[in-house]
Amino acid sequence: MMHMTFYWGKKVTLLFDFWRTDSWTSYAIALLACFIFSLFYQYMEDRRQRFRILSINSKRNYSQPPPPPPPAVNAPLLYTFPSVGGKWSSARFATAILFGVNSAIGYMLMLAVMSFNGGVFIAVVVGLGIGYLFFRNGDENDVVVDNPCACA
Repeated sequence: MMHMTFYWGKKVTLLFDFWRTDSWTSYAIALLACFIFSLFYQYMEDRRQRFRILSINSKRNYSQPPPPPPPAVNAPLLYTFPSVGGKWSSARFATAILFGVNSAIGYMLMLAVMSFNGGVFIAVVVGLGIGYLFFRNGDENDVVVDNPCACA
């Protein structure tokens, strides 16, 4: 029977029926796997964001200042398919692939936490926190542009 409240113990089923732990060794390996997947999730999220920033910066023409963004009042409620991202590029495709992989990992971590095992919960949360500390420096909104305009 599936637990509906947090419990502590070495017997847990993670994600699949064949991934059951019944000893402290198998439980420790499962917690280590949850921790590593959490670290990998943060690493992949950082790579995806950096790749997105690089692809945006590589498309810019620095000989002219960037055009002002369109006012939100004139923005359409629904976009037609070709106008959403402009032309298809390999950078856009790669970013979409990274987003899909990262979303799948995130949902798998969520389902692991939904086993309601306290150790699994702690392993995932600590892994996400340490992964954020190591791989993501918190400046997701900062963009550094080298020599933006060769004017003057």
